[in-house]
Amino acid sequence: MQDSIFELMTRIKKRQLAEIVIHILFWIAVFYTINSLSTSAVKFKVSNNGMTMEGEELHTLLPFSFFTLGLLLLLFYGNIFWLFKKVLSFRNGFKRFAIAGGWFILLFCLNDVVVKFFAEPNHFHPPAFPPSPPVVLSKSQHHLQITQRVGFSLDVLNRSQVILFLIFLSVMGISIAYFFLKEWAKADQSRSELQANQLSTEIKFLKSQINPHFLFNTLNNLFSMAQAKGNDELADGISKLSDMMRYMLYDSNAESVPLAKEIAYLADCITLNKLRYADDEVNVIFDHPAQPGNILVAPMLFIPFVENAFKHGVAIGQSSGIDIKIIIANRQLIFTCINTSYSNIKKMEEKSGIGLGNVKRRLELLYPDKHLLQINEDNNQYFVRLEIDLE
Repeated sequence: MQDSIFELMTRIKKRQLAEIVIHILFWIAVFYTINSLSTSAVKFKVSNNGMTMEGEELHTLLPFSFFTLGLLLLLFYGNIFWLFKKVLSFRNGFKRFAIAGGWFILLFCLNDVVVKFFAEPNHFHPPAFPPSPPVVLSKSQHHLQITQRVGFSLDVLNRSQVILFLIFLSVMGISIAYFFLKEWAKADQSRSELQANQLSTEIKFLKSQINPHFLFNTLNNLFSMAQAKGNDELADGISKLSDMMRYMLYDSNAESVPLAKEIAYLADCITLNKLRYADDEVNVIFDHPAQPGNILVAPMLFIPFVENAFKHGVAIGQSSGIDIKIIIANRQLIFTCINTSYSNIKKMEEKSGIGLGNVKRRLELLYPDKHLLQINEDNNQYFVRLEIDLE
């Protein structure tokens, strides 16, 4: 077991290291592209006292390439770690596009302003000629040379900005592809973990379960015997237990069930648990929508909190209260469970079989980034609030 865990951690570390190396190589390539595409050669030809000299001068934005690279890094990693996660929370597609486009334009315009401001070309200085009788260029000649030099440099600068715009646009597209590929891989991994978890649970259940047909036949016989003896309360309890077992065996294997069935299951569970206590030992309030409609939820999602409330929030010989609510509002399902808290009772320990860690993990797999779980203990009350965003 330890060897397999070590091998898994080793594979994860190797994958992360490979990803870091790929990122570094990618940004080295981007930096090289910025310099190579924004570097131009300016040819010149200068005449002086009958002598002519030709050559070329390299123009590059190298001093400002580091600034441009920094903005590209901000664009890429700002997109994948912050912006895209925020814009996806908006339902309005135009709003998503406007925010992402505004962020892109802001960074590119900032780069454009800085480069144009600091990279304004200097006046042209012709190369030195061999010693000869001094010849003074006229102001008009000198002005002509400056005008040609500055004009050409501005053309080079404008062309470089077009190239930089294409680089910014490419990085934006790559960040979009990278983000959604990572999200797809994360969702696929979550599905695999959920399937593995469900398979493991089913295997454990199959190992421990009694033959369902024998179980239901036995419950039906007990139900008939209770009715024959006129014990309606016992017959009703057996009927509810039979319904609960049927739900657990068959309906709960689906990925999602109607909320109405989950509510009915919780109601039966509450009724059976109350049979264990005297009427004055526990007071249970269960508020829920009378007609929940076609809302679907993951099965057996709320039962751990209800069972925990009865198991750890009710004491023999003492007065206890449990308040359970299910509310549907603004495309959200809100589940709350408040029960009496006893300081000498530990809540949802792993050994109880319900484990808070297991509940949180299941919620992460079933509703990634679509749920909020709050658990607090104050004023002798144990409070659970679960919010789920409905599709």
